[in-house]
Amino acid sequence: MPNAGTKPKRGRRNRRQPREDPARNELVSRSLESAQQCLCNQDYGTAFVHYLLVLNLAPVLKDFARESFRFTLFKWADELDSVGRIQDLFNCYGQALELFPADEVILNSMGEHLFRMGFRDEAAGHFHKALKLKPDYPEARENFYRVANWLVERWHFLMLNDRGRNQKYQRAIEKAVERGCNTVLDIGTGTGILGMCAKKAGAAEVYACELSKTMYELACEVVTANGMKGAINILHMKSLEMDIPKDIPHRVSLVVTETVDAGLFGEGIIESLIHAWHHLLLPPQNAQDAMTKGPAQTGRVIPAGATVFGMAVECLEIRRHHRLCVSEAGSLSLAAVGKLHSPVSCTSEADDSMEPYTTERLSRLPGGYTALTQPFRALDIDFNNVKELEGLSSRPVQRMRLSVSQDGLLDALAVWFQLHLDQDDSLSTGPQEDTCWEQAIYPVQTPNSVALRRGDDLVVEVSCRDAYLRLCSVAVVRDCCEFPLDERLESRFATNPNPNPNPNPEAELCSALAGLQTDQSEDKHSCVLECSEMALLNNAQYHQSFSAALAKLISGLKVGRQDLKPGGVSGAIPDTPDPSDPDLFYVLDVSEGFSVLSLLAASQGQVKAFSSVEKSQQQEVLRRLARANGVPEQMLEFWLNHVEDDQAVLQRPSREKLWSAIILDCVETCGLIRQRLMEKASLASCLLEDGGRVFPERIAVYGMLVESETLLLESAVQGREPTLGFNIAPFINQFTVPVHVFLDFSTLECRHLSESVELFILDLMNSNNNYTNREVKVRATSSGRVTAVPFWYQIHLDQEISVSTLSQDSHWKQAAVVLQRPLQVEAGDLVRLAVQLHKSSISMLAHIEESGPTEESSAL
Repeated sequence: MPNAGTKPKRGRRNRRQPREDPARNELVSRSLESAQQCLCNQDYGTAFVHYLLVLNLAPVLKDFARESFRFTLFKWADELDSVGRIQDLFNCYGQALELFPADEVILNSMGEHLFRMGFRDEAAGHFHKALKLKPDYPEARENFYRVANWLVERWHFLMLNDRGRNQKYQRAIEKAVERGCNTVLDIGTGTGILGMCAKKAGAAEVYACELSKTMYELACEVVTANGMKGAINILHMKSLEMDIPKDIPHRVSLVVTETVDAGLFGEGIIESLIHAWHHLLLPPQNAQDAMTKGPAQTGRVIPAGATVFGMAVECLEIRRHHRLCVSEAGSLSLAAVGKLHSPVSCTSEADDSMEPYTTERLSRLPGGYTALTQPFRALDIDFNNVKELEGLSSRPVQRMRLSVSQDGLLDALAVWFQLHLDQDDSLSTGPQEDTCWEQAIYPVQTPNSVALRRGDDLVVEVSCRDAYLRLCSVAVVRDCCEFPLDERLESRFATNPNPNPNPNPEAELCSALAGLQTDQSEDKHSCVLECSEMALLNNAQYHQSFSAALAKLISGLKVGRQDLKPGGVSGAIPDTPDPSDPDLFYVLDVSEGFSVLSLLAASQGQVKAFSSVEKSQQQEVLRRLARANGVPEQMLEFWLNHVEDDQAVLQRPSREKLWSAIILDCVETCGLIRQRLMEKASLASCLLEDGGRVFPERIAVYGMLVESETLLLESAVQGREPTLGFNIAPFINQFTVPVHVFLDFSTLECRHLSESVELFILDLMNSNNNYTNREVKVRATSSGRVTAVPFWYQIHLDQEISVSTLSQDSHWKQAAVVLQRPLQVEAGDLVRLAVQLHKSSISMLAHIEESGPTEESSAL
């Protein structure tokens, strides 16, 4: 025991318990009681204020009140979000984090709000903090993986793994520095590799700028790790905002950049270079300068310029994502749908909401593509000629005639470019090149297919309005007659894919021209669908399966109701259903985006269908289809627009009625299970009438062991060798995610090391049947390195009817778990996968059964 008689040491105060403050205690007690009462009354704002008072006055109650405080915060934040009080929302989170600075749940929730509002950098910071506090926190881990795909796009890894590309840039920079360009600015530095190349080559001064906060911080870490801290000055800003001498002391002699996208100009390289030439770069060299001035006194840009190429292609995969290709969706005729097209258009009528092009990797498109013309040279641009850069947007439209070399349907113009780093080195983004680049795709948006014939000429217009590269197919020339490509002409001209020539082409063309006069007055309805929505509408198997499953369900429910009536007989079903009929069946479709499933249900008769489609144009399309297919307008209802709360989305249509069917959208287009799916399914199953059904009723997850170098290169930087010896991999690989999404398994370069195997089953009708852990044994059929486990879904609508996300006409892509450390297997080895389900997220541990567990862990 301590000596009770020992006196306190000099300089220390006696420690005594603070005296109780009755008034303070009374205030705390009353406020806590008020907070709990307000919480019961769902007055979350007032409850939050009371909890703040209690926890500030009595911090000792933090552990006691933590759960209630979190719940109150989240409910109040949702209310503030719904009414647009964003500043108040973040003020509340700020106050909460002052009380609980190390609360991973609050940090994760604030990150979710930030991400939804577009603050991706800030969201990632909160998710990262939450994971540092609790590394096994699944919600924060899943959120961080999702946001990492936004912050560090997957092409960064491919680009850094492209040793050939990096070496060419390095050579061009070294030659420029050797010739006297010793002050360098790296615009859009990313990881800082080009700036480090310049410094290593001997540049006296190197500056770099990066707009993304995440990439700026990453570049700072990389430069420090490579011993160049202080030697490279990195600025967190756009180059357009830089000024002399505020940001850099003087003009530089060399700008290096790769701020180009698949369409060359989409990342703003023209604007940034014009600004650089006027404000940041030394004047360009001319003939007289070459005689009187040294290279250090003139400016230049790497890359020096670019040449754009294109070709016309036939491609079913592109076609079905940009225009309607089917005449029916299940039992529905789509004849009255009007003109549907994707939000990609480079025509003069396109507004700012339309994208001038999309991107695809032609070599990986399912079904491939056919080149209908030889590659043509569309544009040349000199990045070292400021007058040429300034005049790009005002260039007159260039009209080109391309000779058609192959019979086929015109689906798009595919575009790529050659980036000229200097006179000796260049990079090509062509479809035959093995690079990190995709190609720019300019789809043909005519309602009907355009059948080209060998010997035709395709007329293409090339322009650069608003400094965007725009290519548009405008006409076909056949037998010296030019025919514009518009919907009036396309209803008559070349809709038949049969390449056999018409024996009387002149008569065919004259008929098409004559038809222009009769169609010009037609009022065509037009509606824009997202590319994934268009592909879904074109998914014939999907709609046929749903139509059959809905027909079976409604038919069975009708029989069941007849059996319950006296004598088992009911009256005849009226030709025109009455919305007030008590025998109506209620069907709710909560699919994401545009969906005709509600209309498929309503077409069964005696069904009142509710659609979650929100956009007015798309609602009008469904109304038009309903009228054309004999569905009374009263039997299709649009409701719950902008409602996010699950309780509200799935509520009953009336107090007396339960749902006969609830259609859930279960799989994201990218290949992942939708977040909170199981919670929605559990709620939906409680709202069904006897015999009712949740569609789908269950989902089987399948996977396969594969060896794929491509997936490794797209998922993480593979050491120092591809990055010219610079230490970059450990830093950017922090943003490696274990799941590769938007994957086309049919075209993925890989070796199959096993047969497909069932990984998991999600029972949406009975959540009690689901398990949280499962061990799956997979027999290796070939020797190799297991680098990934691609996975897909068999979506069971009922016991007999199902659709696969792996089918050829699927609108879904696939996904794959990429192992951080490949697993070497021999043919016959048994690989054990420990699969775990947490909410809608699946994680796996993999090892060879005979050799014990590895450290591998990945989330699906």
